[in-house]
Amino acid sequence: MSKNNSRRDFIKNSAIAAAGISIVPRHVLGGTGFTAPSDKLVVAGIGVGGKGESDIKSFHDSGKADIAFLCDVDDRRAANSRKRFPKAKYYKDYREMLDKEHKNIDAVSVSTPDHNHAIQALAAMQLGKHVYVQKPLAHDVWEARVLTDAAKKYKVVTQMGNQGASNDGPRQAREWYEAGLIGNVHTVYCWTDRPVWPQGISWPTQKANVPAELNWDLWLGTAPQKDFVDKLVPFNWRGWWDYGTGALGDMGCHLLEVPFSVLGLTYVQDVQASVGSVYVDEFKRGYFPESCPPSSHATMTFPKAARTTGPVTLHWMDGGIQPARPEELGPNEIFGDGGNGILLIGDKGKILADTYGENARLLPTSRKENVALKYERVPGAAGGHYAQWVEACIAGYGKKEVSAPFEISGPLTEALLMANLAIRGADLRVDGRYPGRSLKLLWDNENMKVTNFDVVNQFVKRNYRQGWDVKYTI
Repeated sequence: MSKNNSRRDFIKNSAIAAAGISIVPRHVLGGTGFTAPSDKLVVAGIGVGGKGESDIKSFHDSGKADIAFLCDVDDRRAANSRKRFPKAKYYKDYREMLDKEHKNIDAVSVSTPDHNHAIQALAAMQLGKHVYVQKPLAHDVWEARVLTDAAKKYKVVTQMGNQGASNDGPRQAREWYEAGLIGNVHTVYCWTDRPVWPQGISWPTQKANVPAELNWDLWLGTAPQKDFVDKLVPFNWRGWWDYGTGALGDMGCHLLEVPFSVLGLTYVQDVQASVGSVYVDEFKRGYFPESCPPSSHATMTFPKAARTTGPVTLHWMDGGIQPARPEELGPNEIFGDGGNGILLIGDKGKILADTYGENARLLPTSRKENVALKYERVPGAAGGHYAQWVEACIAGYGKKEVSAPFEISGPLTEALLMANLAIRGADLRVDGRYPGRSLKLLWDNENMKVTNFDVVNQFVKRNYRQGWDVKYTI
């Protein structure tokens, strides 16, 4: 029997053909790494508005992906993607989509609020699907560890949506560092002008009507049951601990990427934080435990890493707080990109970079060094982050490198979520006091617990709403 006749008979007799679906996923015809007749990756998007909209468009624009399924709890947010991909089948509940369509899907893109990342990504991974998950990878420290472990267990291609990991800047900085141009790095600063949404505020007391196009229960997902309020969806959820992870969750993965990729950092040893206060009257500090603080400064200590000679201290600053300008930077030169930046301090020099690791430069900026190109650049840089993942999925697990696999982006996410533990601890009132303000939290990495301030361990793994548990054993 000819190859074409064999394939034609297979498709004719398959459940997919019976269901009337014309796109045949790669794994149906030949397992991991098999080249489908279309040679395209069949992608399902969970969360297809906003960033999710641009994500799936970028996968499609690679020329090697078919967007076959769309899922969103809000019809308003999904409208543009449904118009762009009219042949894609639309769902509101990702569980229904995966249950009914998993045999027709190769890979899943997750671009939903932080609190639902882990449960959605894990559901896809447990079905053997490659996953692309927006940053931050997870909401809690435990979730980040779970997804890191699951990527190895299920042998799927993973990528976090910190597209700057595919930029030239992190690779250039690593080449400079490994050439010894700045010596051993011992201190790092990362800063952002975020949040650009309200934080340090009280939860609205007046509930609102749920828009007809929004399924509020599905949007809540793992989060506690609450009444719908205005100005939460689609963006300001970032400033509420039940759903978001504050400025660290929004920008931390973009900014910590450079020190992680250059130095080989992994897990935090200890962390401490200070936070901005909001006063509601004279000498009366407001207490808003549901909301992230308006600004913070977290200091993380990392043990000796693969490419350092000793511990590394990493400072995170948000809310417009910045470190002192390095003396090598001219008085009129922009520090970082003006609102965000990355500074690596070695015993022989410094490297400065912008958001996404862009515009990496040695200080002083007049210093020019020619170092041999050691690390292959990603075609399209940050824009190529999407095509890189698509091509790696087509190649199959372990066949092609990606810039932000969970083995790297998992520990990176854990680190910033550890900083959030210290931030929440510093902002936590216990018996009328704030005992976490003056503490350094000591981290037992193996057992995933803070050993000297137990009250914050409730945030390492939160309680999920009934019926939405993340079921996984590490």
